[in-house]
Amino acid sequence: MNDRLTYCKLAAVTMIWGGTFVAGRFLADQLNPLLAASLRFVLASLGLLLFLACARIRLARPSPRQMAQLAVLGFFGIFFYNLCFFYGLQYINASRASLIVALNPAVIGVASWLLLKERLGRLKLLGIGLCLAGAATVIVSRNPQLLQATANAWVGDLLILGCVAGWGVYSLYSRGLSQSLGPLQTVTWSVLLGTLMLAVTTLVTGNLTVEALGSVHLPQLLSLAYLGLLGSALAYIGYYDGIRRIGATRAGVFIALNPLTAVICGALLLGEHLTIPMLVGGAVILLGIYLCNKPLAPARAMGI
Repeated sequence: MNDRLTYCKLAAVTMIWGGTFVAGRFLADQLNPLLAASLRFVLASLGLLLFLACARIRLARPSPRQMAQLAVLGFFGIFFYNLCFFYGLQYINASRASLIVALNPAVIGVASWLLLKERLGRLKLLGIGLCLAGAATVIVSRNPQLLQATANAWVGDLLILGCVAGWGVYSLYSRGLSQSLGPLQTVTWSVLLGTLMLAVTTLVTGNLTVEALGSVHLPQLLSLAYLGLLGSALAYIGYYDGIRRIGATRAGVFIALNPLTAVICGALLLGEHLTIPMLVGGAVILLGIYLCNKPLAPARAMGI
């Protein structure tokens, strides 16, 4: 597949993820975080299994070693990440959370260099730095008050940093499985295992009750459907395929587009204003992504 198509796919993934913080913040005020996370991934699991059934693709039978690796992915990428995500959004707003999550490209890049010996040249370092700076510019210009912390904001900050750590493990640990099982099977199994962990924890802690389920009305259901079907099932497959094709660092920098797509969606759908700092920050993000992916340009020109 041409790298340009992979880039388009990753850009579409970040457009979907741009709205997950808003949907998650809405649910954080409406539902118990454990229940919200469980329902999100029950929907994601059903969506993935339905897709496999419609496409007539059999669910793979991983080896014991692969199953253990998938359980690690399910724990960090689904269970741990979503607990940090929903509980964190109870303490801080979506803009502040997205600013912290913008650290993902740097964390993934450094971890890839340390653990996977992935080359991290000057252009990639500069590109990652520009992505961070651009994301910060977009987010802060959209909501200048987000840096004014409330009394317990540090709790939310730490929890969202947990999201960054969990996603780093999910991104780096998945590459081998994506090569052997394929992105679809890897995502499906990790989501199924992570959903099981969330559902059992929700049940054991007494948060999965008839009364709690009865409090889920149409607005909450629509937010859960967005998070589960688009933000989890579809987006995770696209992201994993991107990692398999161009590597964790080059795919990870696209996460910096999240705040930019959130701002653009706000302008298109909610009538919010685009400011000059937002546009400048967006241009800086795009330049950073270009620099991170620039080293492969000669290879593409030669048809390698």
